[in-house]
Amino acid sequence: MTEMIDERFKIIGCEDANSEKIARPTITYWQDAWRRLKTNKTAMAAMIVLIVLIMMTVIGPTLTPYSSDQMIVEDRNKAPSAEHWFGTDELGRDIFTRVWKGGRVSMLIGVLGALVVSFIGCIYGGVCAYLGGNVDNIMMRIVEILVSVPYLIVVILISLITESKGVGSILIALTITGWCGTARLVRGQILQIKQQEFIMAARALGVSPWKIITKHLIPNTIGTIIVSITFDIPGFIFSESFLSYIGLGVQSPNTSWGAMASAAQQNLMFYPYQLFFPALMIALTMLSFTLLGDGLRDALDPRLRQ
Repeated sequence: MTEMIDERFKIIGCEDANSEKIARPTITYWQDAWRRLKTNKTAMAAMIVLIVLIMMTVIGPTLTPYSSDQMIVEDRNKAPSAEHWFGTDELGRDIFTRVWKGGRVSMLIGVLGALVVSFIGCIYGGVCAYLGGNVDNIMMRIVEILVSVPYLIVVILISLITESKGVGSILIALTITGWCGTARLVRGQILQIKQQEFIMAARALGVSPWKIITKHLIPNTIGTIIVSITFDIPGFIFSESFLSYIGLGVQSPNTSWGAMASAAQQNLMFYPYQLFFPALMIALTMLSFTLLGDGLRDALDPRLRQ
């Protein structure tokens, strides 16, 4: 019986040579997130499209010999050709140049707007969640009041007060209440984090509430904030395009994708390409940011780590 047991079973002891061997390489949280993001082909394709669009908004206007406001009367309403790649509008201006010049305004409003609302929302939501109690109740009631105000009314009021319809007034109008959603999101995340042991240790060591919020709580919500930014950018771009389309956005001689679409809709039946190209850029940008945001949300979630 003993011989049979010895034949069927083998005692495996600790091998000193491999005792210190690490089964997989040690990587940081951000390296792991990048590794998982690279496996998401849809998100990577969206990132490539966004990089191309951003590069074209920078160098696109320099690829043609025409300026964005140069009017050539004899070339009015010309279809796309080797001379004018996207055609010309009713004033003889090159649409290719104007599309990428207008893209600068749309991208600027989208990115700056998202960063501003994220900054304000992070601080406001962090203070609400950390202090709690009556302070939290009062501050969140203020948020609910601001959320209930339609942003179109705010845009009209800002335009009347500043007597301007430039990029600055649009940014103010869109961000004055746009941070409320981010504040709610950050507050919910920090309410979960502030009960953990490292926050209790910081309090016991006498760290000030402001440092706890800015050094411990908000950095631990950075993944959620990044995802929120990628979803906010297309929202701001669409809002700017909508405002420009109804005449409350960027005014001539400046242009944006929404302003170009507004000007082109009058000639849609006869010259559809004038509306097609700015509308295509709006759709591509919004879709790419949304798909990238989905990929980042999956990549930054540690629960999905394999």
